Amino acid sequence: MQQNIDWKNCYGAIWRAKKEYLKPVKNIDEITFEDLIGIERQKKELITNTERFLDDLPSNNVLLWGARGTGKSSLIKAVLNAYNARGLRIIEIDRDDLDDLIEISDMIRNLPYKFIIFCDDLSFEEGEKGYKGLKRILEGSIETPPSNVKIYATSNRRHLITEYQRENEGTVVGENGELHYSDSVEEKISLSDRFGLWLSFYHGTQAEYLEVVDSYFKDYKGDREFLHAEALRFAQVRASRTGRTAKQFYNSYFQK
Repeated sequence: MQQNIDWKNCYGAIWRAKKEYLKPVKNIDEITFEDLIGIERQKKELITNTERFLDDLPSNNVLLWGARGTGKSSLIKAVLNAYNARGLRIIEIDRDDLDDLIEISDMIRNLPYKFIIFCDDLSFEEGEKGYKGLKRILEGSIETPPSNVKIYATSNRRHLITEYQRENEGTVVGENGELHYSDSVEEKISLSDRFGLWLSFYHGTQAEYLEVVDSYFKDYKGDREFLHAEALRFAQVRASRTGRTAKQFYNSYFQK
């Protein structure tokens, strides 16, 4: 297993499972907090948690979940760009390779940097067992989790694993009104519960969507009302008014 990264000058790496090594990332997305509009609450909570992590205070693993294209992954990238000067580094891993988390944590456990292990679009279908490795790194086994590692994951699902109506058949209501879930539901909830901080993301309003569009077209000299009408038409075709849609509109419409 290879580990020859100059972490002083390299801020991020991607786990390549087939070759069992960390690939250094030379060109990291330069997105900043200022570029992200309409998610101020999520931004504030993630900044607070990350700063506690960097200051050696108790902090949480984070699950950013919700609608697609709403800035979940971008917010994690912005965290890295804001705090890499304070020793924050990031390692991206695919959900199919989560069983390798233990080996990765062993490689970085004693390094003088703080690491976010980033898993994008984290979810599991029925029968998949990759989340077992994730559970081990979130709470440890007989060995405690490394103090310089946190998991930041994004997902479209709050409980990460596909849920089916039949699984709720074993759920009962106790005498005091409390819910007692079936064993299969309990197992799925137990995974997401290991993330101490949940940040939810939703589709924004039309006004928020247009605010993001304007952030891309800061120097636009044309008819702003016409621009907005075109942006709304673009969003209507995609049935989505998100930051991702705004960027796609910019990519399609912008002219020098």
